[in-house]
Amino acid sequence: MSCSHKTKAAQSLKVQSNKRFLIKKDGKPFFYLGDTAWELFHRLNREEAVMYLQDRASKGFTVIQAVVLAELDGLRQPNPYGHVPLKNNDPTKPNEAYFQHVDYIVNKAEELGLYIGMLPTWGDKWNKQRGVGPEVFTPENAKVFGTYLGKRYKNKPIIWILGGDRNPDNSTHLAIIRSMAKGLKQGDGGNHLITYHPMGGNNSATWFHNDDWLDFNMFQSGHTAIDLPNYKITSQNYLLDPPKPTLDGEPRYEDHPINWKAENGWFDDFDVRQAAYWSMLAGACGHTYGNHNIWQMWQPTREPISAARTPWKKALAHPGATQMSYFRGLFESRPFTKLVPDQSLLINSVHEGRDHLRAARAVDGSFAFVYTPTGKPITVKLEKIKGNKVKAQWYDPRQGIGMLVGEFTNTAIKEFTPPTKGRGNDWILVLDNAAIKFPPLGKISTFSS
Repeated sequence: MSCSHKTKAAQSLKVQSNKRFLIKKDGKPFFYLGDTAWELFHRLNREEAVMYLQDRASKGFTVIQAVVLAELDGLRQPNPYGHVPLKNNDPTKPNEAYFQHVDYIVNKAEELGLYIGMLPTWGDKWNKQRGVGPEVFTPENAKVFGTYLGKRYKNKPIIWILGGDRNPDNSTHLAIIRSMAKGLKQGDGGNHLITYHPMGGNNSATWFHNDDWLDFNMFQSGHTAIDLPNYKITSQNYLLDPPKPTLDGEPRYEDHPINWKAENGWFDDFDVRQAAYWSMLAGACGHTYGNHNIWQMWQPTREPISAARTPWKKALAHPGATQMSYFRGLFESRPFTKLVPDQSLLINSVHEGRDHLRAARAVDGSFAFVYTPTGKPITVKLEKIKGNKVKAQWYDPRQGIGMLVGEFTNTAIKEFTPPTKGRGNDWILVLDNAAIKFPPLGKISTFSS
């Protein structure tokens, strides 16, 4: 059964002409807000998958990152209906019954306005290194498998994500990835964007930035430390030539043990928000959220990976996921594709570590955002905002609400002190050209797909 019936043209994505953001085929901006549901196709039955997708759609997520040949013994451990993805572990012999389940989930995602960030395979199937493998890919069969997937999902809302938490270590690995990309493009006629998901602390640009098939860069800042400055990788990618959009495709997960050790404590919703705003204001085209329990769809009947401790259905309600809807809502309240990172907006210290301030402004001077992770005061050059008067507001990323500070002449240098301070008391200073009359900041309860 093919899953490639024709869908509305707006579901195709492309890179905006400025090479910094993604847009839909009809020209509307696309905000990439991802969730890592790596085991979605492998571990969830249809009812569970629908429940998960409905929850994520209601919270404003736009991309669900999931793996066809899954990490957790995905070649030999069957899905809930008893099906494995390949016959005899042969990438040229896909199992139709398994892919009908994938089809079902892709179709449900489409109905909900979601895109699937589809990883053809987890990395242990081409570079075992760790995990269970087995390695089954060669450059030749990688192209065949890519072509199969490309044809099957040609007209579905898909973003291809190669790699699967692995780096290429040799020329054969590079050939496998490039062959799979070639197959995907051959199969879908170039209908979908392609990126690459590397190991923690790594960046797709290292190997593939100049490859024509790589439409945007993805890096994984990972789970090693609190206050990890992921904005540095975003900034590094932003300066590359030719320019390509970039995003953090796997940052520190909510409810993940810090550096994989429970004795170190656990990342919480503040860690989630800090990574998201730091990267976005450094020039990213979007961001991926993750929850340690949800990527593996952990429940008490399963062996936990890396000290997972919360059943995945309960973890759906963790606060960081809801706060990602406020994150998206803030950026979509303004024409966010006009944003460029601009630390020169700040005249005081931008600080290091947890207190680091990040600023971005619209290229036409119509608005700016400044993020203070711990409520440190912000001193800004209001002349960077066009218009006689600058309207200043605080945005609370925990509650998704704004509060008016006042209007000021754009010739002033002004210090703004957030309402609260300390870890977990992050705020965004929103500066607008008062004459434009942007919509008020507030909770976003519904999103258009």
